[in-house]
Amino acid sequence: MSEQDQPRQPTEEELQAAYAQYEEQLKRVRIDDVVLQTIATLLELGGRRTGLAPGTEGERDLEQVKVAIDGATALLPLVEGKLGADAARFRDAISQLQLAYARIAGQAAPAASGGEPPQGEPKEEPEQQGSTGPGPAQRSGRLWVPGQ
Repeated sequence: MSEQDQPRQPTEEELQAAYAQYEEQLKRVRIDDVVLQTIATLLELGGRRTGLAPGTEGERDLEQVKVAIDGATALLPLVEGKLGADAARFRDAISQLQLAYARIAGQAAPAASGGEPPQGEPKEEPEQQGSTGPGPAQRSGRLWVPGQ
């Protein structure tokens, strides 16, 4: 490779000018926008890590999906009041990701335990209205609840 083919190093003045331009851009960035972009990125990556979309089957990683759900759930309240009607779209996207996680985890659980649940287990009684504590789905360990 000749000297003409190699990219030249920027001068000190060019570096200072680029840094000054970067500083100006930082002055205009709002933290709320960064938080919203982070939530959107978490949801997008979490969706890919479910492996449900065509072409993403090899990317399945339920632990990463859980982190994406927890992260988006934790960040949304910080900006939810500023979103107005758009807040519902973010909540819905988180719910959809939670459902996908639960569906995949539910499919993986019977396969990991060797198949069907044991016969003769006692039938659960319906939840009493007004009772406190986890419901039957959560007690079974099949319902994932953020932060737990």
